[in-house]
Amino acid sequence: MNNRKLGIEGENIAVEYLKKQKYLILERNFNTKAGEIDIIAKDKDTIVFVEVKARENTKFGQPIESITPHKVHSIIRTAQWYLSAKRKYDSPCRFDVIEILRGEVTHTKNAFTL
Repeated sequence: MNNRKLGIEGENIAVEYLKKQKYLILERNFNTKAGEIDIIAKDKDTIVFVEVKARENTKFGQPIESITPHKVHSIIRTAQWYLSAKRKYDSPCRFDVIEILRGEVTHTKNAFTL
């Protein structure tokens, strides 16, 4: 399977997983000049910025290991832009990672911080 198709499939699996966990999906593939956030959701009163990593195998390590410091910085800057644009200055938020490995979901809450 090509990487783009695997990524889209992984994001769809992540969205369904989050919905089953009672999260409200606010945005998908939110883009700015700063970067992209795969999923923005709400978990009770907390805005959750979710990075999805889908892999078919661990040949290059666990999916979460592919998130570089540069990518973390990009996600944080994009999240700050989102919070500002939506006037959610004081909203609690967190950064989660959802890994999809051979269809199995692993959800890491608070994977990194501002």
